[in-house]
Amino acid sequence: MVQTVTPPAPAPLYVELARSFEQLIEQGTLRPGHRLPSVRRMSLQRVVSISTVLQAYTLLENRGWIEARPQSGYYVRPRLPTHTPEPRMARPMAKPSYVGVNDLTAEVLSFAVDPKYVPFGAACPDHSLFPTKKLARILASVGRNDPALLGRYAMNWAYDPLAREIARRYLQAGCPLAHDELVVTIGCTEATNLALRAVTKPGDAVAIETPAYFGFLEAIQSLGLRAIEVPTDPRTGICLDATREALAHNDIKAVIVMPSYSNPLGSCMPDEKKAKFYQLLAEFDVAAIEDDVYGDLHFGERRPKPLKAWDTDGRVILCSSFGKTLAPSLRVGWCSPGRYLERVRRLKFTNTLGTPVVLQKTVSDFLRNGGYDHHLRSIRRAYHHQLHLFSQAILRSFPAGTRLSRPEGGFVLWVEMPPGFDTLRLYRAALKHHITTAPGALFSVKDRYRNCLRMNCGVPWTEVIDGAVRTLGELAKQQL
Repeated sequence: MVQTVTPPAPAPLYVELARSFEQLIEQGTLRPGHRLPSVRRMSLQRVVSISTVLQAYTLLENRGWIEARPQSGYYVRPRLPTHTPEPRMARPMAKPSYVGVNDLTAEVLSFAVDPKYVPFGAACPDHSLFPTKKLARILASVGRNDPALLGRYAMNWAYDPLAREIARRYLQAGCPLAHDELVVTIGCTEATNLALRAVTKPGDAVAIETPAYFGFLEAIQSLGLRAIEVPTDPRTGICLDATREALAHNDIKAVIVMPSYSNPLGSCMPDEKKAKFYQLLAEFDVAAIEDDVYGDLHFGERRPKPLKAWDTDGRVILCSSFGKTLAPSLRVGWCSPGRYLERVRRLKFTNTLGTPVVLQKTVSDFLRNGGYDHHLRSIRRAYHHQLHLFSQAILRSFPAGTRLSRPEGGFVLWVEMPPGFDTLRLYRAALKHHITTAPGALFSVKDRYRNCLRMNCGVPWTEVIDGAVRTLGELAKQQL
């Protein structure tokens, strides 16, 4: 008996249309940032219905090829390189160690505010990305309508309307917070410092991701603490097995983590891993200090849940600020201290009394006016586009064998050069060309990552920036 094979059914028309666009994007005919034809025009061009075009565009959007911009249309979405090897994960440290003073940190940060230098070193976004004029008008209005605010000490834990706005936003992200248990701080830096002081005393050990944000290392050093570095995957965050090993063999008082788009790796811990990480903290009865400053800068559809969303007994101290998203100079941050609320409040009082209400009210009024979400969509698109351009330029210009992180949020890249390379030498050579970078040695207790550097991609792409990246690449090749 002869069996007949039924041919597969043809793909729906909208799927075929979507595939044709995927091919155009892969071939480079349509590049990141290019606007697609409007739905009506595409319907006329391809002689298909409007609903077919909408289905095709929706499919492309769901697959990450394009993005919809309100009242503007559909645009090709930047796609970070997927074929480039990612940075390697570090080895664990045997035991905690005191952090040495690093004068290079202050030097790198000083160049960040010097307009004569291209600021690849400090993770400081360009001022043009923020709604500074609107904030200036609100700040002037606050001072004009209530000048008494300028004549009073800011002895408070939080300006109530701002605390409610912060709590509302976290509720939308799947992390309920009590607004009356928030402490508004002078940036996220003060928040993390207060958290460290609340759960440790001099000589105690804390665990940190590695490579670690050098601001954490400076804080640990200033408080006389010891740090143990825990290997961190450039894609999924801190290694759970290495964390368990560190907790089991050391008397660790706290773990400092950045689960959402860590600095400098850009890693984002999946929800399942966050749940297991929290179980580890509970098992060893250890506090966690969570820096969530990049959480709102996601490139996907949803904001990642903070680790705090899994906190059932108040051991996670959530810290963040508006410094990377809205207004760096206003220095408005916050923390949700959980079980350490009273300690953090006392420390806040002895540290700075309170955070100026005039600044808190300015941010609160901006949030209540409803412009923040629109601004976030705009700044996310800018960061995503800039990361794509920086990644492509680095891969074109830097030596063969360079490895690159692939963050799905934030605006920093971690670059790993071939073994034996010295990014401190590159840093000194780049200064002569008025370019500043952040050498990898800044991000470790033990002077690791000599062949790595962090790149700040928070500056809009221009010919000057393009030339600076090419110059870095040439200097790197010369060193090799």
